[in-house]
Amino acid sequence: MKPLKKEDISQEVFDLYDDYAHNKLNRREFVEKLSLYAIGGITVGSLLSFMSPNYIDTILVAKDHPQLESDYITYESPKGGGTIKGLLSTPKNIDGKLPGVVVVHENRGLNPYIEDVGRRTALDGFISLAPDALSPLGGYPGNDDDGRTMQRERDRNEMLEDFIAAFNYLKNHKDCNGNIGVVGFCFGGWVSNMMAVKVPELKAAVPFYGGQPTDEEAAIIKSPLLLHFAELDTRVNEGWPAFEAVLKANNIEHTAHFYPGVNHGFHNNTTPRYDKAAADLAWQRTIAFFKEKLV
Repeated sequence: MKPLKKEDISQEVFDLYDDYAHNKLNRREFVEKLSLYAIGGITVGSLLSFMSPNYIDTILVAKDHPQLESDYITYESPKGGGTIKGLLSTPKNIDGKLPGVVVVHENRGLNPYIEDVGRRTALDGFISLAPDALSPLGGYPGNDDDGRTMQRERDRNEMLEDFIAAFNYLKNHKDCNGNIGVVGFCFGGWVSNMMAVKVPELKAAVPFYGGQPTDEEAAIIKSPLLLHFAELDTRVNEGWPAFEAVLKANNIEHTAHFYPGVNHGFHNNTTPRYDKAAADLAWQRTIAFFKEKLV
């Protein structure tokens, strides 16, 4: 049997995966529903394997990249989970102080994809901190299924405080110029929006397909926003018109991009939802935005 390709998979399968990844289906229900699409030589096992993240072959910036210092640190989050572990990545041979970026994971803890994004951010000239909101529960458990289960045990507003504490850690870092931005994905997109609400000193926020704040919260945002949305992500996109109306009414600086024909998670290069063209363009825009607002 030939290896599966993205083009072999119907949109309904991607929609099922989105429901599964966002806890609307448990694994048993997901597998049962996948069986409806196991036709024409395609097995449930091959579908499940194809849709699952591949963290081995997709790393873009090696852990020991020669141009980076990248290692785990801990910092205190007194309003959140207490002691939080995060991956701190810094370019080597720093000439002067650098801006900082908080990198916020999805709804499953600090997995290898988000660690890689943290290193990518540092390679582009920033001090990045990618916290693990699962730290109070022992940290990312090594797989996303258990990670999602663990993250549901935490209060999301307490987790938000953990990322605000990461902002404060970077602001006080000896090599940071004090200009801090945030980028986050899915749950992390919501955190990015909410940090723009809660942290007036935040210089830039980049939510990827993130849930929106309330109208009252959105009205007090001070930070410039760069928002990335996937055209096929109707679940998240339905909240955009109301959010946009508040941003416009309050003259809050923002730019939104909708990427055609792609799914929620299109930046995540470990699953077939990944779209290289859209991911590359979104990341180029993100780094350009940070260099404009933070340097």
